[in-house]
Amino acid sequence: MLSSLVKEHQAKQAGRKEVQEQKRKEAMAAANNLTQALVDHLNVGVAQAYLNQKRLDAEAKQLHHNATNFAKQTHQWANLVESFSSALKEIGDAENWAQSIEADMRTITSALEYSYKGEDIYNLVGSFAGEELALEEFGVKFYLHLVV
Repeated sequence: MLSSLVKEHQAKQAGRKEVQEQKRKEAMAAANNLTQALVDHLNVGVAQAYLNQKRLDAEAKQLHHNATNFAKQTHQWANLVESFSSALKEIGDAENWAQSIEADMRTITSALEYSYKGEDIYNLVGSFAGEELALEEFGVKFYLHLVV
């Protein structure tokens, strides 16, 4: 009897150990599944953050490239405007110079007319009649054609 009680107790204890071992295995599997699910969930967020960072880096690189091109183009525009401004100044200087020469020629003509009034002018102009007088200033020749 005692031995049968011991055997019965040992059999129940072995059954409980099996159940306990089965529950421990199930708990370990459930813990592994939970851990894997948490890691997968975190990996999705990390992967998304990585993709976002990669996209941001590419866009930042493109923005830097565009800004550099814009700066170059702006510099070219500034140079073009400066060249255009210089050309306009040169045109204005040439026009001013031509007006100055024209005024000088009128002064010379008036001086000749006043100094040789009367017959003296006819004698002087008559001696040069049909000829051209040339005045060269800054590499540009001006011609006066005298007609009586």
